[in-house]
Amino acid sequence: MPNRKHTKLLHEGKYVAEVEIEIVDNENAWSPYISLDDTLKLDTVRELLREENITEAKKYGKVYILKPVAA
Repeated sequence: MPNRKHTKLLHEGKYVAEVEIEIVDNENAWSPYISLDDTLKLDTVRELLREENITEAKKYGKVYILKPVAA
């Protein structure tokens, strides 16, 4: 089975990032899963958003600011 692309949304504080990862599908019992590299990428982006380092976070995907429209 081929791997498939997936867009993961990460929400941290007032920011959301769209990060593209690859879902690994194969015949073992742990399938589907994501690679260690993609897991570390998600952790890195989450930490960058937490630190409000948008310049670095946008290197991994699109970054949005959440803004409430009603209270």
